[in-house]
Amino acid sequence: MKNMMISMMLALAAVTASAQTERQLFDSGWQFTRNGTTQTVDLPHDWDIFEGPKSGRGATGTGGGWFEAGKGEYRKEFRVESLAFKEQLVKLHFEGVYQKAEVYVNGQKAGQHHYGYTPFTVDITPYLTSPLTPTSPPAPLQRARVAFWARGMNTNEVVVKVDNSEQPNCRWYSGSGIYRHVWLETMPALHIAENGVFVTTPEVNAEKAKVQVEVTVQNEKPHPLSPSPKGEGEAYGDVNVEVVLRDMSGTVVQTKSQPLGDLAQGTETKSEFTFEINNPKLWSPESPYLYTVEVSLSTPNAQKATLALWRGAGGEAGVGGEVVKFGVRTFSFDAENGFVLNGKKVLINGACVHHDDGVLGAMAFDDAEIRKVRQMKQAGFNLIRTSHNPTTRAFLDACDSIGMLVIDEAFDGWRTQKNPYDYSTVIDSCFREDIHAMVLRDRNHPSIISWSIGNEVIERKDIRVVYTARQMKKAIHEYDTTRPVTEALCAWDRDWEIYDPHAEVLDVAGYNYMLFKHASDHERDPKRVIWQTESYPRDAYTNWATAYTFPYVVGDIVWTGLDYLGESGIGRNYYKGEREGESWIEGGQPEWHGAPCGDVDITGWRKPISHYREMLWGEGSVYLCVREPNGYHGEIHTTMWSVWPTWESWTWPGWEGKPIEVEIYTKASEVKLYLNDKLIGTKQVNRATEYKAVFKVNYEPGILRAVVSDDSPLFGRGAGGEVSLQTAGEPARLRLTPDRTVMQADGQSLTYVTVEVLDKNGTLVPEAAIPCEATVKGAGKLLAFASADLKDTEPYTSPRVNTWKGRALLVVRSTQKKGSVSVSIKSSLPTASLTLKSMKR
Repeated sequence: MKNMMISMMLALAAVTASAQTERQLFDSGWQFTRNGTTQTVDLPHDWDIFEGPKSGRGATGTGGGWFEAGKGEYRKEFRVESLAFKEQLVKLHFEGVYQKAEVYVNGQKAGQHHYGYTPFTVDITPYLTSPLTPTSPPAPLQRARVAFWARGMNTNEVVVKVDNSEQPNCRWYSGSGIYRHVWLETMPALHIAENGVFVTTPEVNAEKAKVQVEVTVQNEKPHPLSPSPKGEGEAYGDVNVEVVLRDMSGTVVQTKSQPLGDLAQGTETKSEFTFEINNPKLWSPESPYLYTVEVSLSTPNAQKATLALWRGAGGEAGVGGEVVKFGVRTFSFDAENGFVLNGKKVLINGACVHHDDGVLGAMAFDDAEIRKVRQMKQAGFNLIRTSHNPTTRAFLDACDSIGMLVIDEAFDGWRTQKNPYDYSTVIDSCFREDIHAMVLRDRNHPSIISWSIGNEVIERKDIRVVYTARQMKKAIHEYDTTRPVTEALCAWDRDWEIYDPHAEVLDVAGYNYMLFKHASDHERDPKRVIWQTESYPRDAYTNWATAYTFPYVVGDIVWTGLDYLGESGIGRNYYKGEREGESWIEGGQPEWHGAPCGDVDITGWRKPISHYREMLWGEGSVYLCVREPNGYHGEIHTTMWSVWPTWESWTWPGWEGKPIEVEIYTKASEVKLYLNDKLIGTKQVNRATEYKAVFKVNYEPGILRAVVSDDSPLFGRGAGGEVSLQTAGEPARLRLTPDRTVMQADGQSLTYVTVEVLDKNGTLVPEAAIPCEATVKGAGKLLAFASADLKDTEPYTSPRVNTWKGRALLVVRSTQKKGSVSVSIKSSLPTASLTLKSMKR
């Protein structure tokens, strides 16, 4: 009998452990139905990317990349074991559903959310079913029996209906479905509010930092075992709020607590704590140091016995907790000093980045979001503008830990439509909710240095736009006043100065393609702080020079950092005989489903413009590339967001003896160019040459080599460098290069495998178009296989692809089983293979 009693109490402890606030990833095992077909899927999921673009026919049109969108339904069964005791709230948190989501639980509508880019939470507690609903706490032994009986009995069903059929509603690729994570949250009635921990650092210097922690606690419904002077279930008494401050190594810096006091049902309260950190380590892109606060609620000794018995816990009974990482930093913007971070002036070299993850479409895996930030960091950027909507928590976590500044943007447009079914249809009913969702979730991220309320709003000439801007700024300030508010302004005609009342609402004025107005604007408004929130890639040097010269221009943010899906054809070059014009011409660009205007393509290859931009904003680097000869593939035509097609290639068969332009990017003062060890020439490099050395060379196969030397402070005294390109032979083999060899066996971990076509000497064959088919076996599965060719209509999730410019990218997703993962790629060349591992934590 004694052993049975122990077993029952252990079972009780297992069931009631959820008295702590818990979040369980809710991504696996959904039944997805679309067009009458049902399949099992794991989230994140984007049905558009699986179906592929429908060139010239997809409902999303040229803006959305010609994908079909439409409607879909997700269904999942689940159990909540502790519900039988009526001690828990149960909620579903959606990080993002595109779009018009309706949530049903056991056939009843539990909630809805329109905007596809903001998170939302649905309280599903009232709709859940349970086989037993005791009206009073059972005796200890009876509780154990209830625990055994409740296990596996209370099955519930959630259905999420997604409607993305009203098209077009977005000016770029949105994807369709539950494309971000879903979390099942259980918590006691008394708990820390969602996003209820707010950390600020109002005073910072080298010797000391003041850290303020504000904690919001809610009492959402009665708890049957919490006695209070106001009657059982109406209020909580004698609960402490505790905050532990730790440094990056996990060492406790300081701990503080204070009593919460009575908190009546349906109310909330705020507790404030102040800490001081001696000799703080400051957060910056170069040194992204993060501290942590751990916030918990606990009962003192007076109630320990009652609550511990009910919860099966030993010692002090916890009733909820949150962990928040934050950075200590100080920054300012002003027209005299520019942008100053931790007392040091910083020039902003930024990139606009859309929400999609290239070959994965909108599926926001954490590894994909982290990779996106890392790519921008490696490309030399120090800021990302989340154009034109809130990004994911994982993306911002990566910016915090890797070291990347962020402009967090809410909307593309406001009241006047850009597309028939865009945000203008719901703005008045939704904008405050969506701004609050963005700010509350994101305000602890040290990477964020500005909120952005909009982009190129169509109603910019209507004076009422000023009122809208003020209302949106006010909505931000309701939850955060520690950061400036910006907006991307633009003019497509000669009217610019009329926007001064609009610009005055903003703390930092965003200029889209309008930086040439900076001098006259500064004369008219000397206190205005400016950053160019979008710029043409080809204007890289002019924009750098402007920010370098004028302190009131704090930086430039290029459109864009990465190639992306949708806005089909923006940034393309085309040859004579192909469809002419920009992406927005009538009928769009049916052959294209993406925008090749990024510094980095969707396989991760950095284009020459990326290396040039990094050199301008950085210091000692040298890069060698070759401009495609006009006429080699056809007569070249450029478009507004394009640069001349330029490649890391000295392989131009059929062009022997003809002139070809070679470019070297460097801040070294002198460059020598050699072809097959013969000196072609020597050139000086400086601001007058825009830090480029350009040589015209008659092509012959072999080795092209650039050598630089310099003793200037910009490049590093005594520094020098050498880079080369070699003519490739015929394709001989494939090279597979994974970004990792070990994955987590959690169904969420990704490995990106770069596929390259090489000749017998190991040189990339830059024009190789080799049909390939990939097979993934074992504890992983193929998620995507694609090239950077944004005209290829093969679905990205297909196992087949033709390499483009000698490259492709394979993405492998782990399963929830540990073991080995075998990857093989068959083609006309010898089969290439590699083995990965998938491991449990």
